[in-house]
Amino acid sequence: MEKIIMYPGENKKDTVNYKDMQAQHITAVERNVLVLGSGGREHALAWKIAQSEKVSKVYIAPGNAGTASVGENISINIADFQAVKDVVLKYYINLVVVGPEQPLVDGIVDFFKSDADLKDVKIIGPDKAGAQLEGSKAFAKQFMEKYGIPTAKCFTVTSENLNDGLKYLETLSAPYVLKADGLAAGKGVLILDDLSEAKAELKEMLSGKFGSASAKVVIEQFLKGIEVSMFVLTDGENYIILPEAKDYKRIGDGDTGLNTGGMGAVSPVPFVTPEFVEKVENRIIKPTIQGLKNEKIDYKGFIFLGLMNCGGDPYVIEYNVRMGDPETEGVMTRIDSDFAELLDKCAQGKLNEARYQSSKETSVTVMLVSGGYPEAYKKGMKITGLENVCPCCVVAHAGTKFDGNDIVTSGGRVIAVTAHGKNIEEAREKAYHNAKQIVFEGKNYRHDIGLDLINYHA
Repeated sequence: MEKIIMYPGENKKDTVNYKDMQAQHITAVERNVLVLGSGGREHALAWKIAQSEKVSKVYIAPGNAGTASVGENISINIADFQAVKDVVLKYYINLVVVGPEQPLVDGIVDFFKSDADLKDVKIIGPDKAGAQLEGSKAFAKQFMEKYGIPTAKCFTVTSENLNDGLKYLETLSAPYVLKADGLAAGKGVLILDDLSEAKAELKEMLSGKFGSASAKVVIEQFLKGIEVSMFVLTDGENYIILPEAKDYKRIGDGDTGLNTGGMGAVSPVPFVTPEFVEKVENRIIKPTIQGLKNEKIDYKGFIFLGLMNCGGDPYVIEYNVRMGDPETEGVMTRIDSDFAELLDKCAQGKLNEARYQSSKETSVTVMLVSGGYPEAYKKGMKITGLENVCPCCVVAHAGTKFDGNDIVTSGGRVIAVTAHGKNIEEAREKAYHNAKQIVFEGKNYRHDIGLDLINYHA
């Protein structure tokens, strides 16, 4: 492979000709990668991509204090697609990896495909139509029903058919599941034990409890079982099943307290046997990809399958169109292949040519969060002890930033500590020992990540 030397974007004049820059970009063989996002997921993705010998440099926009250690942060608003375009052209980006869901739902892939300067830049993520799998619960349920993908029974409600929704609730047994149709920052799902409370919450949701996201609400049958997250990388035709993970959503030990964005994760998951994976593949993954093809949806990226294992049978709780968080922090440590090459092949529609291998070791991820999270919490707390973490652990920053020379907290979920071991017990011991080395005022974390899986029996 011929190596072509490129002039660094930062040495060019601020006033540039996009066409000239694009011409240089097209001839570039070295690979500059841009990861969009600022959380633990994006730090983990950037960390893994930066390990590739085929990658020249990783840029993260806007990034955080941790991502600065694996690449260069660029302070832009990723909702501003023109600003993203400027970065792509200035730094000769060959591959863009979209971390969070919002830009995908807003159509960033469509923006790239329709822009003369960007149409040849490879981008990981579905187009706006495909992003509806996460952006609209009603769309996802209709898609699953159309293609025979196992999921809970449901009924979609708007203000126009509220009475029908209230009557549907009466046909169900507790607990009652209410889901805002649109994106609600992970807060749009309610699970309620009382019918009267469920009816009241349905009315509140339709009245704007979650803004426009709950102008439409999906009432769903409650599925009893144990959850698991499975991840697929697909180019729309071919696919690779990445390591699965079980995450922990509740703030407190023993799955108590409020739901959060995720307090930790374990990978692999004991009940995800080859037989279970075969069921997922035949009943869910293949029909999903075939359905996307039938709908003429351009899908080159991740499909997150939030599954419920009900007596050995998988049911889809939700689709996401990106990797999960904090699962990504653990999953990336178990991928032994060149991840940048996987993404590059995916974007080209040549995933069948990629080489993929994963580790058989177990990863345990523990999320350190701000005191008070997921409700009100302080920001700007100085973080110390990062240098005391053993190199055997991977530290992914989720909500951090620089304050002068100090690293301080800037979010509710602050840092994820991931360790490997030959089993859950060994990985847990390493993860928790090193989690204790990191100190900031108000630090909180769960102490039971993975305990429920040590002696798991189906």
